[in-house]
Amino acid sequence: MWRNTTRRWGLVAILLHWLSAAVIIGLFALGWWMTGLSYFDSWYNLGPWWHRSLGVLLLLATLLRVGWRIVQPTPQAQGHRFERMAAHVGHILLYVLLLVVLISGYMISTANGRGISVFGWFEAPAILYGLPNQASVAGNVHWYSALALMILAAGHALAAFKHHFIDRHDTLVRMLRPRVGQTKFPAE
Repeated sequence: MWRNTTRRWGLVAILLHWLSAAVIIGLFALGWWMTGLSYFDSWYNLGPWWHRSLGVLLLLATLLRVGWRIVQPTPQAQGHRFERMAAHVGHILLYVLLLVVLISGYMISTANGRGISVFGWFEAPAILYGLPNQASVAGNVHWYSALALMILAAGHALAAFKHHFIDRHDTLVRMLRPRVGQTKFPAE
């Protein structure tokens, strides 16, 4: 099942979700680790190259994911009305923060007017550059929005575990297997 239904996530949405989650966590860890590298460390240039390349690919995957989410039905959320509303707002915030992190990272890397080589496969061109203090302003936005994204993502994961282990909903299972439908809709 490739496509979403009102009861299940499709394989495309599931793969994009878990791929994004893995890359986001990896990029955050790599970015944090890179801040402690010295000029003479062998990863001083290689770490940022990986970080920028993966960041551009994640930006493209995120745009695909947002497009897919717009054209596909969204499975009905589980839980009480407040929980469903909080989940909706939380998902919007996750997407907004992710886009802020990715765009600010792009703004850091292209502040000098040069594009970003993505693993040597292609170059993401510098579209907006030369703004006053672009790299340092974008750097601050990038760092704090990345921290906020990780905190919100942790809350997202905890909510999924709460739905799974406490409420006994299949919310988490639906994001693991595309063929599993909803089995429980608690009353409001």
